[in-house]
Amino acid sequence: MDFALTSDHEAVRDATREFCRREILPHLRDWERAEQFPGDIIPKIAAQGLLGLCIPRRYGGLGLDYLSLGIVSEELERADTAFRVLIAVHLALNSLALFQWGDEEQKQRYLIPQARGEKLAAFALTEPDAGSDVAGIRAHARRDGRSYILNGEKTWISLADVADHFLVFAYTDRSAGTRGISAFVVERGFVGVSSSSIHHKLGGRIGNTGSIVLEEARVPVENRIGDEGQGLRIALSALDNGRYTVAAGAVGLIEASLEASLAYANQRSSFGQPIGNHQLIQQKIARMVAGRDIGRLLYYQVGWMKNQGMRCTREVSLAKWINCRNAFQAADDAIQVHGAYGYSDDFPVERYFRNARGSLIYEGTEEIHQLIQAEYALGYRTDKPLSRPLPPHPFVEDV
Repeated sequence: MDFALTSDHEAVRDATREFCRREILPHLRDWERAEQFPGDIIPKIAAQGLLGLCIPRRYGGLGLDYLSLGIVSEELERADTAFRVLIAVHLALNSLALFQWGDEEQKQRYLIPQARGEKLAAFALTEPDAGSDVAGIRAHARRDGRSYILNGEKTWISLADVADHFLVFAYTDRSAGTRGISAFVVERGFVGVSSSSIHHKLGGRIGNTGSIVLEEARVPVENRIGDEGQGLRIALSALDNGRYTVAAGAVGLIEASLEASLAYANQRSSFGQPIGNHQLIQQKIARMVAGRDIGRLLYYQVGWMKNQGMRCTREVSLAKWINCRNAFQAADDAIQVHGAYGYSDDFPVERYFRNARGSLIYEGTEEIHQLIQAEYALGYRTDKPLSRPLPPHPFVEDV
């Protein structure tokens, strides 16, 4: 593995960092206090090409590699979770699933406008009574001629009130267990589809999160992704992509916590000297540096594996677990470095802390990821080749 970033990697990193500095950071405090999702920023993000970053040019994307997705996720989270989540949900969970599992007609109809940023997409798996237990979903779809009729409720769905398309998972055959789950593209405009927002969250306050209700929603057969019964495989492969962005984003949160702590430790004095001279402050700084560097190695490995077309479920689970735990520790340490000021939104570290806490829950709780690691180590879990693996990079479509 070559650890050197290419010129493309450096260019997309620098462009994303500058975009965040110019378009996001000046407004964060106001957006946070208003719990306001800035919908007018989506066209600006689309103009950067980020909504189709690692989708082939043939399908409207930039055609960059999967490591670029991690690098962009790190930079966006460094600004705020909401913008990393936007890319994670729209691109990693939805659009990459369409690229991997969709047929050509579905790619033309849905993937291209999503990659161009003309349409916004979301991922709808979680339900009121089914989070980590995917088999516990209750949404169901019954065949009716050339359509499916979907009923059910999805919750804690990012972009629920703003997305145009949803990748929805529902049972088509309950008797088959998890092999009876199928995946569908559901448009907001379909009859029987409604949504609502969830407010007053601990963290991620800028991002739109909500519920989707399906009441006798008629979905064309052509909108089923893959075959009947392939839904769980589609969901799990998509979650690998989503978790990758969370792992990379966690490094951005550590970096932001470190930068804020370094600035404060160098200008704040106690007992006649900068607090950065105190060894217990240095301990916290060192812990952040270690978490950042370890985290980059973990997500760089996953990005490299994805570029090779290798399945990386264990590796991405490890990166998500370790990086998010280290991000929470870094944000907690940053508050301690700032003392009482860290408890106020006059400084950004309290927002980092709140946002980091959520990362230990979504995209698989840290307990779930610990179980995954143990099951691989004990030999209880092994990876079987997917019938449609995520295409390696460079994309054959662009060669």
